[in-house]
Amino acid sequence: MAYGLYSHIQSNRRRSVVLLIGLFGLVYVLVFAGALAAEALTVDASLPWLLAKARADFVKAVPFATIGTAIWIAIAWRFHQAMIDAVTGGHDVTRQEQPRLYNLLENLCISRGIPMPKLKIVEDDALNAFATGLNEKQYSVTVTTGLLDRLDDAEIEAVLGHELTHIRNGDVRLMVIAVIIAGVISFVAELVFRIGLNTRWSSSRSSSDSDRGKGGGAAALAIAVALLAVAWLLSSVIRFALSRSREFLADAGSVELTKNPDAMISALRKIEGRGELPGATSAVMELCVDNPRSGFADVFATHPSVDSRVAALVKFAGGHDPGPIALPPLDDGAGEADQAGGPEDGAGPRHGPWGDAPGPAPPPGAPQPPPSPFPLPGQNPGQNPFPIPGPWGPRR
Repeated sequence: MAYGLYSHIQSNRRRSVVLLIGLFGLVYVLVFAGALAAEALTVDASLPWLLAKARADFVKAVPFATIGTAIWIAIAWRFHQAMIDAVTGGHDVTRQEQPRLYNLLENLCISRGIPMPKLKIVEDDALNAFATGLNEKQYSVTVTTGLLDRLDDAEIEAVLGHELTHIRNGDVRLMVIAVIIAGVISFVAELVFRIGLNTRWSSSRSSSDSDRGKGGGAAALAIAVALLAVAWLLSSVIRFALSRSREFLADAGSVELTKNPDAMISALRKIEGRGELPGATSAVMELCVDNPRSGFADVFATHPSVDSRVAALVKFAGGHDPGPIALPPLDDGAGEADQAGGPEDGAGPRHGPWGDAPGPAPPPGAPQPPPSPFPLPGQNPGQNPFPIPGPWGPRR
């Protein structure tokens, strides 16, 4: 499991293409299920007749389903980044705005001749990052401010290496396409269910319907519902497989880039359980470094557990696992002071020789300055506002 194992990467890509072809084929399964459900809800006939009629409807609907799916993919191909940014609040940053992060990413790209992707920031305390894009012009790496605040340079570099590996291996493109097609499946499935709920059994029957037989409607409807459920379940399983099979390789690729397995391990331990982005859809979370799930939801998790990823890095990369890392709460004092106002507008704590914080106490035996006749606001009379001897203190 390393960045340079191109045979492994190519094999992984071939498996992913096969899975995506199967995922695309599920769209047609949904179309047939919809046609069968429509016939079952409108005509009381035998099951063989309903299946034959549904096949005829399916043949007529295939061109429209193909065109509609292609249009859906084209729109998502062009605007998926704008939609993700709208959900997460991500925005582009330059070297001047984020020199630390920009330089770390640029150095990694230069070291392997990788084109520099766009760099984005999400203003959120969650610890996470993700890569998006379908080609070199669209690739971008997004990092949360929480990740920048809590991780050191080596750990951030490891996370960036993880995302660059996803880009280099084609994982990002395949995941975006999988999410797009899965979105089509969800939309079609919901549409079929809504049509089914709003459709009533037809009470009028023509005389030519007598040779169709009766009693097959319930069975046909059950088959249609089963096909819808299987299509939705398989689409989810395929998406999970695409993501799970790539996280181990991306972790190993990061280690190959940075030559620092311990940094990747400590980054994962700090991110563990702290990566949930408020308001982000499940499709966006599937692209992240970690997609935290617990309890029964872990069965449908798109990422392997941090424990299993760390165990793989320890076994194959020789890293050391420090175990779960407890992070201290963020010190919001400075941030709150900045929001209330900086030194220029007189709000919030002020630091420096003119600030409110007292300086070091004078040495023992030093002469005490006389009390100030002009106490500062909130100061007791007789308390010296300048406890540090200096050019404005008492003469010796």
